[in-house]
Amino acid sequence: MSSPLVSIITPTYNHENYISDCIRSAQAQTYPNWEMIIVDDGSGDNTLSIAKSFAEKDDRIQVYTQENVGIFRLSETYNLALSKSKGKYIAVLEGDDVWFPEKLALQVPTLEQDESAVLSWGRAFSSTVDLSKDFNMNLLIDRNEKILTNTPLMCAAKDFLFINFIPALTVLVRRSSLEKIGGFIQNFNLPLVDLPTWQQLSLLGSFTFIDSPLGKWRIYPNQVTKTYTVQITEGFYKLALSFYEQNRDYFDAINFTEGELHRFYKKKLVLCYSRSGRYKLIRKDFKGARQDYLTSIFNFGIKEPIWKLRSVVGLIFCLFKSDIETFTKLIGRKSYK
Repeated sequence: MSSPLVSIITPTYNHENYISDCIRSAQAQTYPNWEMIIVDDGSGDNTLSIAKSFAEKDDRIQVYTQENVGIFRLSETYNLALSKSKGKYIAVLEGDDVWFPEKLALQVPTLEQDESAVLSWGRAFSSTVDLSKDFNMNLLIDRNEKILTNTPLMCAAKDFLFINFIPALTVLVRRSSLEKIGGFIQNFNLPLVDLPTWQQLSLLGSFTFIDSPLGKWRIYPNQVTKTYTVQITEGFYKLALSFYEQNRDYFDAINFTEGELHRFYKKKLVLCYSRSGRYKLIRKDFKGARQDYLTSIFNFGIKEPIWKLRSVVGLIFCLFKSDIETFTKLIGRKSYK
């Protein structure tokens, strides 16, 4: 079998504690024919100098830098890396993630043998920041093989309305397919490129699925998904409605209605605003907490009444500028969750 070039795209920002692990995991690949395109998004730490030190010793590694554009312009960083790459296949490995050594060796043959496949992906561990403890977050995949492989075409489309079940660090994409959709996609003010991109690729061809872990991604206490929970959920809602409208004929054919989307996301938003209110209340941002609790209570219909009641309780604490976490500990509960 030939060994086509794989381009590893690595966006990175303030990852001085992790970028070495990331690069070494690429260098440890048993598949030999790869290049690594690192784009530093104006880091304020030593990320850039560390990456350059690796590039000086390994000519497969190229390092670029840009003024900081941030996570809400992430597609610019990804597509800059794509424009600098030459590979037949494009792999994603962000600067704080790591791969297992057999990752590319397992995936490249599956795409070489199946020209109809637009991407390959597999399982992954989420892990603590120091990678000392792994969680099986992605190992709870319970979808059938048709969805995992998008076979027949668009079989994964319905699931993509609700969840991104494909970890970005496991993906290997056929370059020609990625170019057909205009590169990596970011829209609806979402701080991510993966789900919008996978959605559009699912309209072009099948996936290959590797039923074993291919790497690890770090979980942080202050991750963007926790900081921007409400905004991300609202963005996913808009993205889902857009994808539904784009493929309305398909969803009509499988008897899936727009109403199901609205019901799902409205329930989710009740929870998100209530939780957001609680996080702000803990930080003593009483005004922000009050706004979120009121949104949870008076919007999205009568869905999730228990969570609406929790929002009412939180609102009362806001009015008295009280700490709800202290109160719950006084009554013997660990946390008000």
